[in-house]
Amino acid sequence: MTLPRGTLGDRAPTFQGESMRHSLRAAVAALSCCATPVLAAEIHVQDPVPYAASSYIAENIKTECRIGAQLASALGKDAPRHGNTIVFDTALPTDHGRVLQLELVEAQSAGNAFSGHFKSATARGVLFQEGKQIASVTARRTSRGGAFAGFKGSCDVLERTVNAIGSDLAQWLANPVDGAKLGDL
Repeated sequence: MTLPRGTLGDRAPTFQGESMRHSLRAAVAALSCCATPVLAAEIHVQDPVPYAASSYIAENIKTECRIGAQLASALGKDAPRHGNTIVFDTALPTDHGRVLQLELVEAQSAGNAFSGHFKSATARGVLFQEGKQIASVTARRTSRGGAFAGFKGSCDVLERTVNAIGSDLAQWLANPVDGAKLGDL
């Protein structure tokens, strides 16, 4: 007895066009992997992220911790996963390209390694495209220090909060919604 073509028998079934469809899928997948960095949007961000003029941040946090630099670094590290590239500048003209104007508006450092940490930070940002404001965002994160908090200093725990904010902002930049509240807000 002979089985009709395309049914199971002595050999695997053959379907016309099946190998072409798989080749096309493989080619599209390969091209999309290579094209992603080229298509990534460049977004300019100030490094370090400055403190707002009206910020509620104790002077010892400003002098002892590097949360502005850490926030910029975390954003730059996470943005490529969401299709963007962060370009760091010391000053930000908002009239050309995409610019995310960020500022730290609040940081709190209560507690310590012995009594327990309670740290928080808040950043506010405005996204510009060719000088026109297209979206604004506020992101806040809190931390009790995580695993082994008793072995961490206050600045280390504050850096955890801005790392999380950087990740939140990177995700938001992939689809910026005006007036967004991210993190623990």
